[in-house]
Amino acid sequence: QVQLVESGGGLVQPGGSLRLSCAASGIRFSIYAMGWYRQAPGKQRELVAVISSGGTPNYANSVKGRFTISRDNAKNTVDLQMNSLKPDDTAVYYCNTADYRYTWGQGTQVTVSS
Repeated sequence: QVQLVESGGGLVQPGGSLRLSCAASGIRFSIYAMGWYRQAPGKQRELVAVISSGGTPNYANSVKGRFTISRDNAKNTVDLQMNSLKPDDTAVYYCNTADYRYTWGQGTQVTVSS
């Protein structure tokens, strides 16, 4: 059974940092490009960062220079380090393959507010 479990969200002040983690099970994790997505209230889900199976990252322009995606194929995890957070980063964050082929997990809420 495929499971994608996100963790690490919370409430943080503007300019702060958070590190999100996603644990994947039931999939051949190492062969997939993996992505972090987010969905803000009233908006569509968007891809913010993706990392290839070989570890090459790419970022949405809105987070470039502030977020860093990484993966550990031995542990089947993909992380998102988020620095210099802004109120516009407030959303529920999800992980999935880059072509979002699996059922979405519950996500983790990130709220950036003073």
